[in-house]
Amino acid sequence: MDRHAWIDEQLAAVPLFQGLSKKQLRRISSLMTRIDRPAGQVLTTEGQPGYEFFIVLEGEVEVRQGDRVVATRRRGEYVGEIALLDKRPRTATVVGTTPVSVEVLSRREFMSLLTEAPELSEQILATMAQRLADLETQAPTG
Repeated sequence: MDRHAWIDEQLAAVPLFQGLSKKQLRRISSLMTRIDRPAGQVLTTEGQPGYEFFIVLEGEVEVRQGDRVVATRRRGEYVGEIALLDKRPRTATVVGTTPVSVEVLSRREFMSLLTEAPELSEQILATMAQRLADLETQAPTG
């Protein structure tokens, strides 16, 4: 399987991109850049603005809130998808616990793609709206 096909598969599993066609996923993956970092490298910092989305290709990263490890992400897993749509500060620090290779999609590239392909924007907004509706129906009532 070639690099883009594998990335397309990983993107299809990201809630933000669910329901997109193979062609749409390929357009997104074509904007991604591979980055290799040594163990201990910080990829995102809690409280700082988020500008990128990451898919872990190789290695392992920890997701930390304060001094607490809240998650570990490995090959095929992702972090930072909210940064593509929202300018809110990062909710966690992400650090490589091993040397890592990640595919990165910047917010600027993603937004330019949405401008070029309005149908992609409509599909992503529909997915987000459905996820919000699902969350509302799952929320406990008081």
